[in-house]
Amino acid sequence: MKALVYKSTSKVELQERCIPHLLAPTDAIVRLSKTTICGTDLHICKGDVATCQPGRILGHEGVGVIEEAGSSVTCFRKGDRVLISCISSCSSCSYCRRGMYSHCETGGWILGNTIDGTQAEFVRIPNANSSLYAVPSGVDEESLVMLSDILPTGLECGVLNGKVQPGSTMAIVGSGPVGLAVLITAQLYSPSKIIMVDTDSNRLKVATKFGASATVDPDTVDPATAILELTEGKGCDVVIEAVGLPTTFELCQKILAPGGVLANVGVHGTKADLFLNDLWAKNITITTRLVDTISTPLLLKLVQSKRLDPGQLITHRFKFSEIEKAYDTFKAAAHHGALKILIEM
Repeated sequence: MKALVYKSTSKVELQERCIPHLLAPTDAIVRLSKTTICGTDLHICKGDVATCQPGRILGHEGVGVIEEAGSSVTCFRKGDRVLISCISSCSSCSYCRRGMYSHCETGGWILGNTIDGTQAEFVRIPNANSSLYAVPSGVDEESLVMLSDILPTGLECGVLNGKVQPGSTMAIVGSGPVGLAVLITAQLYSPSKIIMVDTDSNRLKVATKFGASATVDPDTVDPATAILELTEGKGCDVVIEAVGLPTTFELCQKILAPGGVLANVGVHGTKADLFLNDLWAKNITITTRLVDTISTPLLLKLVQSKRLDPGQLITHRFKFSEIEKAYDTFKAAAHHGALKILIEM
């Protein structure tokens, strides 16, 4: 089979690999029909994710068809169309029983990280009963690919961790795919104002189209000053860090209102400073989280009922044979106006 392999820092390559086989009775083999590239895949390519070693097949998102199911897989059978969760869950360990699937003792974020992932023609899914979801009839599969990771990440790590409530004022620092996923799902909770921050004018235009109340470009104004002006000097009740850089984390601290929540969503590859000398008396909360995908069933219902349209995040489409070109496009997202890239088998 063809598979996209992480070779070394900044280098990926489409290679010929053996089709995976069942290693446990709880496994399933899925033939991919659609996948995508995540910002985390780019972090791996930069060398920011030490657990992912060269030689690994990348990818943790996708939709496909069950090719083979182990004897203990009771929820699915050969031929079923399934959504692959980016998080693998045994559903029974102490972390899973607390809803912390990302810390599953035998799973978590392993696809495209510590085991071979979904940017291939076939993938082995451990703990298939609790790591796959049936594709509802009549639902656009392209949209469902966005439910493998990006929509649950935006909702759980951003909106829910940020404690967005009706009337909240929000700032989302970073208008990339994850920041826009936060924007889309935050509107389910009726905040009064959502301010998007980014240096990419195209992404700010998209954010406005998707429902942002205001946009701020740090290349043209001082972002902290601009956001304080937009909030009558108070700052924001909820601030989402969706980039993963020390400078953006610092900005988030500056624009947080007393009693506010700073929810970190970005993947940080280096240390970031925490200014407790400014924050210690402000009654603020800072949260971190790796997506658990506990919200996937809810999101499936919202997409099925057409309350959400994740497909609007897709800007580019490539055949799987063109996936190296797709990576080049995603790495230069600002130049190409790229958000999510759909890879079709």
